[in-house]
Amino acid sequence: MGHLGQDPEVVNLDSGKKLVKFSIATNEYYHDTSGEKVTNTYWHNIIAWGKTASFIETYVKKGQEVLIKGKLAPRSYETKEGEKRYITEINCSEIVTTSQKV
Repeated sequence: MGHLGQDPEVVNLDSGKKLVKFSIATNEYYHDTSGEKVTNTYWHNIIAWGKTASFIETYVKKGQEVLIKGKLAPRSYETKEGEKRYITEINCSEIVTTSQKV
């Protein structure tokens, strides 16, 4: 469960398929050795296809809290400078919105 950092980006492919990309932030809380509360925020890249992508395009906006179900999808790509980069995305198969836009 996390909050969207920006509105979803919609990509309509030449094949007719629709891809949606966005990121969500999740927080981890703990107390350090001095008793101070510490918050770590982690960002996760999400992709979705088909009907899930259409739902996200219509109903999901920046700031909303969402619950994601999906599979980890590692991939690599090459930068403009020719460097190989690795990224892990979550291929979203289901999404539930839990709040209105903040």
